[in-house]
Amino acid sequence: MSRSMPSPERPDRGGAEEYPGFAVSVTAGVLVVRLDRPEAGNALSRRMREPMARIWARANADDDVRVVLLTGTGDRHFCTGADVKEIAETGEVPSASARREPIVWSPLGGGVRKPVVCAVNGVAAGGGLHFVVDSDVVIAAEHAAFMDTHVSVGQVGAVENIGLTHRLPFGTAMRMTLQGSSFRLDAARAYALGLVDEVVPAAELQSTALHIASCIAANSPRAVELSRALLWESLGRPPHAAAEEAWRTAQRHWSHPDFLEGARAFAEKRPPKWTVSVDGER
Repeated sequence: MSRSMPSPERPDRGGAEEYPGFAVSVTAGVLVVRLDRPEAGNALSRRMREPMARIWARANADDDVRVVLLTGTGDRHFCTGADVKEIAETGEVPSASARREPIVWSPLGGGVRKPVVCAVNGVAAGGGLHFVVDSDVVIAAEHAAFMDTHVSVGQVGAVENIGLTHRLPFGTAMRMTLQGSSFRLDAARAYALGLVDEVVPAAELQSTALHIASCIAANSPRAVELSRALLWESLGRPPHAAAEEAWRTAQRHWSHPDFLEGARAFAEKRPPKWTVSVDGER
């Protein structure tokens, strides 16, 4: 199956009823996923767990989806983490219904193979940091802010906080974790420290994020998927071992149709016609 780009626009198969707590649409190869509980700070509820898993599964399975763009509704909150009021009422957390289940909010925990661009439109706190630290590219509005509130509400700062240590200086990650709600990292400082890749005016956030996602979507889907996986898998590995695995992966890709198609399209000065899927490659 070959095509240079998916169709520019097509109606979304799902909606608020299929994905409660989310607004989902598809545009030019980009699956736009919007956390859609502004009345609750776009907090994560138990009801959103199963739809989140289905959204990630759809991203992997749909050949017309090349990139996921994740953002929030409104301009005040991106995501304030677990719905603490719901926890107070039920005594249960939204992250998992069983101790051994993966944390589905995280693109990595959800097994997403395609790139994820995160557009932070307001405060990202607590569990909302899952999306930030595990996305591939993070864009933030100028007024956005980042904080970890776990210890302030009696919870352990855990998986998201380990993710923070991959993107922030250790001392800053530790300060966010231990100070809780009394420490807030603004967008400018988050950019300076590497948690955020670009800061833009609020009015330009969505268009900037969509542009980045669309640029990624125009590239070879298989080459993008393999390149992304190599970078994530290199974290924590000895550089020599990571480089060896990267070289083996690059060599295996020489037999993929996109390897020659990319070179031929460049030489012939035409848009490439990428092969979306090849039997047995996954």
